[in-house]
Amino acid sequence: MSDERKKQGERSAAKGPATSPPDAQRGSQPAMIIPEGELLREIIRLSRNVLGLTLGMLVAAGIFLATIILVIKGGPEVGRHLQLLSQYFPGYRVTWGGSFLGAFYGFVVGYINGWIIASVYNWVVLLRHKEPKIES
Repeated sequence: MSDERKKQGERSAAKGPATSPPDAQRGSQPAMIIPEGELLREIIRLSRNVLGLTLGMLVAAGIFLATIILVIKGGPEVGRHLQLLSQYFPGYRVTWGGSFLGAFYGFVVGYINGWIIASVYNWVVLLRHKEPKIES
């Protein structure tokens, strides 16, 4: 380590803990002012991907758990009503393998529905909070 660096380290240690300089020394910058309408519009918007992923995971978990519970429960006709999902999800059956296929289909359907719901919600928010045009 060079002698200069050692001296700087000794000086800073002697001064005590490092603190940030006061506003006057930093050249205080004015706070950024954001119009209330723009801020409100950004805060109340929904993220399409986040809502899609959330609903996708919830639907996938629901179908997976419903299928597994019925498979474990067993019986002569396992999941007669849940088996009707095969009309919409090709290849789905109330079995261990079907639970994973159903979870995949559930995730896709949930994601698409969440994405659409967030898009419509954001569109409605945009329409309701649109600032009126002032003609001069």
